Amino acid sequence: MLAAGSLFAPTAFAPAAFADDQADLRATIQGAEKVLADLRHDKAFGNARKLLRSARGVMIVPQLLKGGFFVGGEGGQGVIMARTRTGWGQPAFYVIGAASFGLQIGAEAAEMILFFMTEKGLNGVLRDQFKLGAQAGISVVTLGSNVEGAVGGVSPPDIVVWSSASGLYGGLTVDGSIIRSEPNKDSAFYGRRVTSREVLFGGMESPRTAALRRELRELS
Repeated sequence: MLAAGSLFAPTAFAPAAFADDQADLRATIQGAEKVLADLRHDKAFGNARKLLRSARGVMIVPQLLKGGFFVGGEGGQGVIMARTRTGWGQPAFYVIGAASFGLQIGAEAAEMILFFMTEKGLNGVLRDQFKLGAQAGISVVTLGSNVEGAVGGVSPPDIVVWSSASGLYGGLTVDGSIIRSEPNKDSAFYGRRVTSREVLFGGMESPRTAALRRELRELS
């Protein structure tokens, strides 16, 4: 069985396979826009908008693939966005990978949104190589179209995971998956060397992210 840590071995992130190509980065941003558009119009998202209104941040993964970026595993590139005092900040590039997310038979790709419902959940995932399900004191709930249980109660979960695969919603297993920042891609996209936290909280601007930020603002 493939160890989760091996998904982030140097061979998996070789420059030839992960060139900071502007077209690929724009495709990730546009894919995140599409996921939010799906959230707006697709009834299968249920009450996920309620999660978004309360979330401190989100990770949007337009395509979670079998094989894909991760040799022998499953994963995908996405963006994290954080709520700041002045609204939603800029997207920072992240990847998520696992030996297996349990994609259903015949489902080669899935959309995924992680809602960070608490500051603890958001700060936890911003650590280098955050491992879902392995961080003491950070609770994670995976669900499909019914979010009522996730937002109710005195103590909401720190992270709520929503996913869809080939029109079948929910059912992915995220325990053991690893989330990692991609600062080289941030630097390539924004045109200067930056850290992920600078992108998320530093008040940066980019006209190329305006549509994504507007969609997120209107939904929340």
